[in-house]
Amino acid sequence: MNDLLTKYDEWLNDGSEVAALVLRQWLMPVEGRDAVIFPPTYAKPERVKEEDWLGYNIDRFSDGTSVCQIDSVGSQANRIEPIFKRTPYSSLVPQITIRAGGKEINLLDAGQRAADAIVRFSTLADELRSAFKTWQDDGNAEPLAKIAPTSIVFGSWDSRETQAKLPRVFRSVIRAFNVEVLHRSAQYIPPIDYVVENLVDASTDQKRLSELGFSHAPAPWTHGGVIAKGGIRRDATLNLVAIRTLGTGSNGNPLKLRRYIFGLALVGLTAPQDFNLREGCQLVLDQENPSECSLVRFNGSREEFKLSHEDALRYAQEAAKDFGVGQNKTGEFSPELAKKQLAKTKEDRKAGQRKSTATSAEATSDQQQTSGGNNNG
Repeated sequence: MNDLLTKYDEWLNDGSEVAALVLRQWLMPVEGRDAVIFPPTYAKPERVKEEDWLGYNIDRFSDGTSVCQIDSVGSQANRIEPIFKRTPYSSLVPQITIRAGGKEINLLDAGQRAADAIVRFSTLADELRSAFKTWQDDGNAEPLAKIAPTSIVFGSWDSRETQAKLPRVFRSVIRAFNVEVLHRSAQYIPPIDYVVENLVDASTDQKRLSELGFSHAPAPWTHGGVIAKGGIRRDATLNLVAIRTLGTGSNGNPLKLRRYIFGLALVGLTAPQDFNLREGCQLVLDQENPSECSLVRFNGSREEFKLSHEDALRYAQEAAKDFGVGQNKTGEFSPELAKKQLAKTKEDRKAGQRKSTATSAEATSDQQQTSGGNNNG
C-alpha cells in the first residue's frame, strides 16, 4: 500500500483527536476593496414590515457590528458539487442521470441530492431508499457512497421518505462584515408616449400600461448593494468527526470508505472558485490577507495545513481507486409514481412516513438485541 493512500489514516481512524480542517479565505470585490457588492435577496419574513425589508440577510449586533450573508452554505455546495461532472473529477464519482420528459438531469445538479424528487420518483428510487435506510438503521454508508457519494460529502436529508440524515462533511459559506447598506432608484421611460400617439387606448388602467411597458415605471428606493467595511471572508470546514461516523457492513472496510469521502471533500475544499456569484457580486482573493488553512484538534490547538489542489486530487484518485467507484447509471422519471403520490392526502403521506420510521426503528432494535449493537466500523 502506497504512502499517499495512508497519509491521513491517523485522522480517519476511530479514536483520532483531530476535529476538522478549517480554511479561511479573505475576498474582495473585483472593482476594489471599497466597491459596492450585491448580496442575494430573500423573500420578506411575515414579522418584518414592508418598509423595513431590503431583501438582504443582515444580522446587526448590540455593539454596532453586522454580518451580511453573501453566499449561503447551500449555495456554495451547489456551486462546488457540479465540478464532479467534468474531467478530471468525473471519474471520482458515479455519474447518475435521470431522464425526465425531454431532459436528462445529473444527480449532481439536484438541489436535494439523493433525496430529491427527481430520483425519488424514478426507477432508481428503491436503490436510494435502501441506501438511506441502511445508513439510518446500521450506520453503514457504503451503499450510498456507491451511488451518491456527494450526498455524504455535502449532506442530505431524506425528509420525505426515510427521515435519514447525513450531516455535511464539507461546508463553505461567504460573509461580509460591518456592512453599509446602499439604496438605488430607477425610472423606466418609454421611447414614445403610446397614449398621445393613439397607439393604445387612453382609458386603459395605468398600472396595466406600466406592467406591459407602455407607461413610465418608477422603482424608487430599492436595494442598492452593500459596502463591506470589515471585509469579506469565505469560511470552509471539513468535518473529520462526521467522516469517522461512516461505517460499513461486516464485510466492508470503513477506512477505505472514509478515505474515499475524505478525498472528495479535500477536492471540494481546495478547488479554485471563480467567485462570480451573481450580477454585481464578482469577487477575487485578497492578496493583502493570505488564505489560512488549519488542522484543529479537540483540545483547540491549531497547526498550519498546506495542500495544493493538485495533491488533493491525486489523493482522491488513489482513494477512489482503492474503494471502487460505483457504476454509472441512468434512471427514468416515473410520472405515474408521481401522480400516485400527488393523489394522496397530506395525512396519508404523513402516515406512510410514520410507518416507515417505525419499521426502521423496530428493525434497528431487533438487530441490537441480536448483535449487541450496530457495526459502525
